[in-house]
Amino acid sequence: MSVALKIVFLPQNRRFVKVYHSLEEFPQLDHAVVTIGTFDGVHIGHQQITRRLRELADQSGAQTVVLTFFPHPRMVLQPDDNNLKLITTLQEREQLLRMCGIDHLIVQPFDKEFSRMSAIEFVRDVLVKRIGMKTLVIGYDHHFGRNREGSYKDLEEMAPVYGFRLEEIPEQVVNEVAVSSTKIRQALLTGDVTAAAKLLGHNFTITGTVERGDQIGRTIGFPTANLSVTETYKLIPSEGIYAVRLRLRDVIYKGMLYIGNRPVVNGTKQNIEVNIFDFNEDIYGQSLVIELVARLRDDKKIQTLDELRELLEEDRRNATKILG
Repeated sequence: MSVALKIVFLPQNRRFVKVYHSLEEFPQLDHAVVTIGTFDGVHIGHQQITRRLRELADQSGAQTVVLTFFPHPRMVLQPDDNNLKLITTLQEREQLLRMCGIDHLIVQPFDKEFSRMSAIEFVRDVLVKRIGMKTLVIGYDHHFGRNREGSYKDLEEMAPVYGFRLEEIPEQVVNEVAVSSTKIRQALLTGDVTAAAKLLGHNFTITGTVERGDQIGRTIGFPTANLSVTETYKLIPSEGIYAVRLRLRDVIYKGMLYIGNRPVVNGTKQNIEVNIFDFNEDIYGQSLVIELVARLRDDKKIQTLDELRELLEEDRRNATKILG
């Protein structure tokens, strides 16, 4: 089972963040600056929203509130669609949002009853009455409420009625590419973790627990920690070898990650294995946060373990150059 750990690639925020796992837990505020969304990946567009949230709150002496949802709405509304894979697990998303300088994070359980709430009910009863919203900051082209019926135009009409200020953050663009969670998922599914990192504003990570494998790597001088990722909705990048940094017990190590079915031993299931450089400890059952820095190569069908050893030695040299 994965656990929430400090993510290593964003500067640590000193502000204490209160986390609530339902709206019922949240105490109404007198003056809240609010944003809403699924925030999968907490990419640079999301980070721009939270920065603006902080700026507006500091100007007025208000408190910042991020309202997000779990499960992802598509998981509830389209339960038979197994194609949706998320960039971040709930624990990873919470940790990233904690580091964005906000005061309050609400993770509202999303179910079919909640999905039937109209746009007006959501704004009036949840944002204004329940949270105490005086300012709403939303991302570009945001929709909300039953059947995503609510738009920015609707919010403009509601703002004077319910007494809140409204601001929309423009679409973020990196290298002439509009930033979105969908584009980041597409990059990861092709193994392009470098492109994904540019859109995310940080490197993509995989969090999992070390489990026992068949220890073939030890026989050729490349012992690996087999990673179990229990969240089935977590996106796993394309098969191949990656240069990585990883966090274990608040210590950062370098290594290389393998994703694939191990064709050299006629494997049939996907494996996620990490070779940690200059490391030789028993870490079964412990949690690792692995940060994918660069893709080294595709998975290859190797005929012998000796050939595999030679290839892994080359991979380690290349990874070491990249990681510094």
